[in-house]
Amino acid sequence: MTAFSKEELERYSRQLILPELGRAGQEKLKQARVLVIGAGGLGCPALQYLAGAGVGTIGVIDGDTVAVSNLHRQLLFTREDAGKNKALAAVEKLYSINPFIQGKAFPFFLDADNARPLISDYDLVIDGSDNFSTRYLVNDACVISGKPFIYAALHKFELQLAVFNWKEGPTYRCLYPDPPAEGEMPSCAEAGVIGVLPGLAGIMQALEAIKLIIGTGRPLSGQLLIMDLLNHHRQLVTLPLVPENREIKSIHPVQVNCKPGNVPEIDIQQLEKWLAGDLLQLIDVRSPAEFEAFRLNKGEINLPLDQLESHRHLLDPGKRIVFLCQTGSRSKKAARLLKTVNERLRVFSLKNGISNLSG
Repeated sequence: MTAFSKEELERYSRQLILPELGRAGQEKLKQARVLVIGAGGLGCPALQYLAGAGVGTIGVIDGDTVAVSNLHRQLLFTREDAGKNKALAAVEKLYSINPFIQGKAFPFFLDADNARPLISDYDLVIDGSDNFSTRYLVNDACVISGKPFIYAALHKFELQLAVFNWKEGPTYRCLYPDPPAEGEMPSCAEAGVIGVLPGLAGIMQALEAIKLIIGTGRPLSGQLLIMDLLNHHRQLVTLPLVPENREIKSIHPVQVNCKPGNVPEIDIQQLEKWLAGDLLQLIDVRSPAEFEAFRLNKGEINLPLDQLESHRHLLDPGKRIVFLCQTGSRSKKAARLLKTVNERLRVFSLKNGISNLSG
């Protein structure tokens, strides 16, 4: 029987009275080892509630640093943490939440070399990553290691949640057999995200983890939960197992690359030179809301990407056409689209977008 101090028993008293958890469940939590991939919008709330619940060992892997733009949704951090490594800062904060847990910081990114040894050392994984390459990496390492992982993804006001690789259930590759092309799925830096949404999703990931650890309830294995929190729509989609997706034997990095040809990119200094000569047309392909929130005010036209093809008549083929967006992803897609329609057009994309200029 696991020993608990008087303070621990008092700390967990509201959980201990739950018939589904009790002393036995709390012992399982204290003995559990959970690895959280990414201390971002999903990882931060998951970490807070795992620590609060008394999960004994919590690993955090993240090579990124805390930015001021993170603080509206990553409430584990404060302004004083800006510039610090997220994994190190997160573990420090977890001890202030619960001194009876053990935190392990891995201040680097997950890759094909470290994924399997790291994940093998834990009972389960919470995936708080925000890109397809890492998700495939997590999935494949979990399949090889026989570890379940809890997935969540966000898009504007919608969240997705599922448990993969649980008791011979489906894997992430059963949901997404192939990665999308670059720019097909915008990140939260491009599409935006309300801070409450990743908070809710991360808490739900923590709850699924606790359910798996204590062995109660029905995990979201074989099902994908989709919630539109703007309109309160909820949907459960059945995910069948594709048997070959459980036959992975080795890890190969998945790169999300766009297959069409390269698009010329220019930096802000080159853009300013061209603007002075009045030889170009500047097209902002972000949404109207993004455009209103921040713009360059260089005479650009707001023409959202999904309206670009139907408004091609607004483009001036006699000038250089420079597309811009938040990070440079959608602008490259816009340039490729126009190049396939008319290869004689002189189209360019503003490298890295305007994200660094807006904040």
